[in-house]
Amino acid sequence: MIPKKYEFITFAFLISFFMTLLMSFVITLINVGLIDGFGMKWFQAFWRAYVVAFPAVLTVVPIVRKIVNKVVAKH
Repeated sequence: MIPKKYEFITFAFLISFFMTLLMSFVITLINVGLIDGFGMKWFQAFWRAYVVAFPAVLTVVPIVRKIVNKVVAKH
């Protein structure tokens, strides 16, 4: 089990991993279609996007949480 103090980094890793996996698949499919070598093109798109996505999630999530806390009603 991962200790609680690593919750945010684990969240950032997993959300960026799965979102990048999904989005790189869709965009690669749209751009080149289901061709021979699709898997390699997808993997290349994935890892290039992931090196941006992971730090982006680490940066953006705290900002989004603050915005959400301001715009969502408190009961």
